[in-house]
Amino acid sequence: MKAILALEDGTIFKGPSFGARGERYGEVVFNTSMAGYQEILTDPSYKGQIVTMTYPLIGNYGINHEDIESRKPFVEGFVVKECSGLASNWRCEKNLDEYLRENNIIGLEGIDTRALTRHIRLQGAMKAVISTEDSDEKSLIEKAKASPGLIGRDLVQNVAFEEIQQWNDKGEYHVLVVDTGVKYNILRELVHRKCKVTIAPPRTSAEHILDLKPDGIMLSNGPGDPAAVPYVVETVRKLLGKIPIFGICFGHQMLGLALGGQTYKLKFGHHGANHPVKDLKTGKVHITVQNHGFCVDIDSLDKNDIEITHINLNDSTLEGIRHKQLPVFSVQFHPEASPGPHDSLYMFKEFVGMMERRTKD
Repeated sequence: MKAILALEDGTIFKGPSFGARGERYGEVVFNTSMAGYQEILTDPSYKGQIVTMTYPLIGNYGINHEDIESRKPFVEGFVVKECSGLASNWRCEKNLDEYLRENNIIGLEGIDTRALTRHIRLQGAMKAVISTEDSDEKSLIEKAKASPGLIGRDLVQNVAFEEIQQWNDKGEYHVLVVDTGVKYNILRELVHRKCKVTIAPPRTSAEHILDLKPDGIMLSNGPGDPAAVPYVVETVRKLLGKIPIFGICFGHQMLGLALGGQTYKLKFGHHGANHPVKDLKTGKVHITVQNHGFCVDIDSLDKNDIEITHINLNDSTLEGIRHKQLPVFSVQFHPEASPGPHDSLYMFKEFVGMMERRTKD
């Protein structure tokens, strides 16, 4: 069966489909990772997006149940140069085609992903539709134009847990995760550092969070426009100064807004496992995993209270902040990065150290 990817500017890509049949809408973006397609598919931050992989061969090691990053895949569509017909790995349980079919996700292969990537880099990420049902190109272009896009949409409600969850009930420090689309490896890294982990839905009030008596707050990653979830920002604002806070990606944006900053949409976002970020304190450059389409405006933050800790070396955008008086810090990238570079895992140690100092005080 054939599939068509139609962009809102009228650009068309056609090729064989794999996975599910149907029609889906989303913002089309590219990811530069060479591996980790399973983690990308199950990253809740990709809700509302059609993901294009720049690496030409995807699916060669198949799918297993251990490496998922959430309870199911959240991408709207998946575009590759070639979907491997052979899945070979000692942990492989099924192939990529089967996995997408089971989870009702449309795949498109056989297109020039280099051309699509270059188009997005030049023109910016844009709304698109992927379809195996409608063969009318003009119709699909109009559908892409009429689709909602990401700006102003609250996608958190589509990916977060609806009730408080106990991820594990033993640990030296109790971390409450404000779930806006948390990746499982964030939770795994906390458990690895002997933390008891509780997951709270995004609309959990600050009062309720404090009643649960956590030693620290983790603000998780998540999809879409951070300005579209003011209820989370207000909760974070009420927690400032009362408990240590560590924000990752979307959580970094929540913290930036709670501290009085503003966010804006990047031209084509940061998606991949090879983004260089400079730690301004040590001068070291870390290779990081990233997945976001929005960014905190570095000039909107009050430098009297907030220290800029990390900068992206590709485009000089903000990658990390720390409050000068309060036990609060965040990064735009993913220190839990699995699979990917482990340069930034030390940040979890810093967070635990922050909780340790608080308990001693």
